[in-house]
Amino acid sequence: MPANTPADCNHQVVAAINAGDIETALSLYEAGATFVAEPGKPVTGTAGIREVLAGFLAMKPQMTIEVPIVVESGDTALMHSQWTLKGTGPDGSAVEMEMQGTEIVRKQADGSWKFIIDNPYSAG
Repeated sequence: MPANTPADCNHQVVAAINAGDIETALSLYEAGATFVAEPGKPVTGTAGIREVLAGFLAMKPQMTIEVPIVVESGDTALMHSQWTLKGTGPDGSAVEMEMQGTEIVRKQADGSWKFIIDNPYSAG
């Protein structure tokens, strides 16, 4: 399902991650998008983002997200989000994260929105 609003990008990517659906999550990113894999370590392109998302999915996470700020300008929008993640680390230990993110999305020719920059650790 395409993201019909900028905030839909965040809500849909979290729903896809919660469902373990990497393909749906990836479909919300432009081919040349950049994702901050961890603070100070961005990756660009579908292959890099796939690798990062696979790491998230390995934790079998349950995420929540709120998008309190959306600023649109033409075909681009800047968003600030607050998200939580509960999952299982590689060693079997519980993982809990709570962060603030910053995302930039662009309206596509078909009217849907996709990420061009996703920084889930902008406050970290």
